[in-house]
Amino acid sequence: MTEYTIHNADIASGDTIRGRASVSVSGKKLTSNRVAGPAFDLGGSSFVYPALINVHDHFRGNYLPRVGPKDDKYYLNWAPWDADLKSSPVFDERSNISVDQMYFLSAYKSLFSGVATANDHFPHEINGVYLPRLPIRVIEEYCLSHECSSFDLHWGDGIEIEHKRALERNWPHITHLEEGFDPESQDGIPILEKLGCLDDHDVFIHCIGFSDEDIGKTSRAGASVAWCPGSNIFMFNVTCKIRKMLEAGVNVSIGTDSTATGSVNLLAEMKFAREVYRDMYGEDLPAKTVFKMVTANPAKAFRMSDRIGALDPGMNADILVLKARKEEPYENLAAATMEDIEFLSVDGAPVLAEKRFEELLPGNGADYEEIRIGGRAMFAKGAPATLYREIRDAVGFKKRLEFLPFDC
Repeated sequence: MTEYTIHNADIASGDTIRGRASVSVSGKKLTSNRVAGPAFDLGGSSFVYPALINVHDHFRGNYLPRVGPKDDKYYLNWAPWDADLKSSPVFDERSNISVDQMYFLSAYKSLFSGVATANDHFPHEINGVYLPRLPIRVIEEYCLSHECSSFDLHWGDGIEIEHKRALERNWPHITHLEEGFDPESQDGIPILEKLGCLDDHDVFIHCIGFSDEDIGKTSRAGASVAWCPGSNIFMFNVTCKIRKMLEAGVNVSIGTDSTATGSVNLLAEMKFAREVYRDMYGEDLPAKTVFKMVTANPAKAFRMSDRIGALDPGMNADILVLKARKEEPYENLAAATMEDIEFLSVDGAPVLAEKRFEELLPGNGADYEEIRIGGRAMFAKGAPATLYREIRDAVGFKKRLEFLPFDC
């Protein structure tokens, strides 16, 4: 059984920062008991966090460059963007890559940004065969709809059936909502009200068309919102009324969307979220709020707060260690880059680790590749360098994907 301790580091979890503390792992869980395995002294030069959670992504869409509006003529809703994507050269290029390769590529987009848990917003019949094989946790416990409008792609079995199933299974019901400004797109909350499907199981993506009344109803229902400012600004030149949502007590998480429209990864999305907030309101979005929006808040939205999003005994051992480049842990996370990651685990097992953690690799590291990130040798779960080479072979040139922080 895997057992180890990471100590002598400030640990950010929940609402607190524990100074020069330790975190211990026994099997797949965190424990408060003394463990017999190796101990890693971080020497006060690193900070420890719960591994990050990406509340919204589309794993078949993580390719570059982005595809968006032409000549600053932003979209009215998502449907014209879909047409632009499917007629674009980058879509043709992407078609040379297999679905299997796309899923692993998307998993590495998450892994190299400190993400242990993500949601792939596609129906189970599309992604079910891929998710269990990936090096990170991509949740399978969800119900979904595409959105509430005639532009709906009819994912799942319909809003009422999917929402009822979510209640029965205590899963989230996840849907795009009010992603646009035409009258139909802006009718999302009233539609859900009429169907009796507005409650705390809902996770609403984007919400850029929300009125103040919509925000109030969302708050009173206890529903969650997935905020994807990078995608919103790129496609629509506007994002949701984020400050009013936070003031109303809405549980808001930050998501990347796919790189077809969003930021390259969650670390970049966090930075962009703060930039957008300052541009909109002339004040900072607190770094501690950002921290919650990528840890505890998405755990709550997924109804998994007992397992992920914090570093408490009995929870899944999902640990992120970052180099301490700033004095304050929350600000350090908000400013972090891919090169700052020193260690990332999922269920206690390393998925990205510096060489000093090599003894923790199961099977003597047989299922890992050694790569170099920021001049350091690191071990990554699976075969990201091999995948990168395969993608370059498939497209016929040395493709650069900015969410992979190494070359091969």
